[in-house]
Amino acid sequence: MPYDDSVPPTRRARPLLVAAALAALCLTAVAGCGGAQDPAGTDTGAAKPGPEAEATASASTSPSATPTESRPSGATPTAPLPQGPLTGRTVVIDPGHNPRNREHTEEINQQVDIGTGRKECDTTGTSTNAGYAEARFTLDVSHRLRELLQAQGARVVLTHDDDRPFGPCIDERARIGNEAKADAVVSVHADGSAVGNRGFHVILPAAVKGGGADTSKIVKSSADLGARIAGHFVRTTGSAPSNYIGGGTGLDTRGDLGGLNLSTVPKVFVECGNMRDPEDAALLTDAGWRQKAAQGMADGIAAYLKG
Repeated sequence: MPYDDSVPPTRRARPLLVAAALAALCLTAVAGCGGAQDPAGTDTGAAKPGPEAEATASASTSPSATPTESRPSGATPTAPLPQGPLTGRTVVIDPGHNPRNREHTEEINQQVDIGTGRKECDTTGTSTNAGYAEARFTLDVSHRLRELLQAQGARVVLTHDDDRPFGPCIDERARIGNEAKADAVVSVHADGSAVGNRGFHVILPAAVKGGGADTSKIVKSSADLGARIAGHFVRTTGSAPSNYIGGGTGLDTRGDLGGLNLSTVPKVFVECGNMRDPEDAALLTDAGWRQKAAQGMADGIAAYLKG
């Protein structure tokens, strides 16, 4: 459906409903909790269980860089960062999709190498039934997350900041994190599943080796990062772990996502909720809840980096 890029109306956030036991569960469950993979791994808004495909671009498929696209967004802060507990640490935030991908379907449908096969450069992502685009959601949350991490002294790099016509493709997104030598990479998404499927989940990289993919060195650290984020996300947002992926842990392990397969640094995806479920959509379109989502992720990242 056509996307409405206007700011969504603010709705009242849902009261906290999740017990501390769920948070403890998310903090300790770091392995063996992967749900069934979606072979397609993409979503343009149709109801289905599973996250949208992530996107990155190789040099051979990316358009010529404009002056605003010559380096990853946020790579050079305009002012000195404050000293804080994350001083000296680098975090890469990967806002899922791009608001203008829908205007470049030919380009984003081109196949790129994900190490174990080939997949689309990117997808348009999903949206709420009212037209609030996932790509707008991910940028908003990513900006909030950047501010929270920078306030603690972290160097933050965005893979894009609505500053390019489409993409980046999934291989480029992974490469940006690798080249930044990031201590942690978080890809921000929202799911597009069936009505009644609710809650968040964090996607962890599976043990994958083939072609240009080798996750053997990041599986354990990524699982730790993901578990920390899941636990803090529960406590801060009040959202329960997914009732349709991850067996109630809020954690899912997948080996078919190029952004994870090609990463050489700890990386996870955070599916913040299901945009196609009315109750989840009411949260995702609420600015106050989005701030809580960013805070939950920031707290989880900080806990991971502090050890």
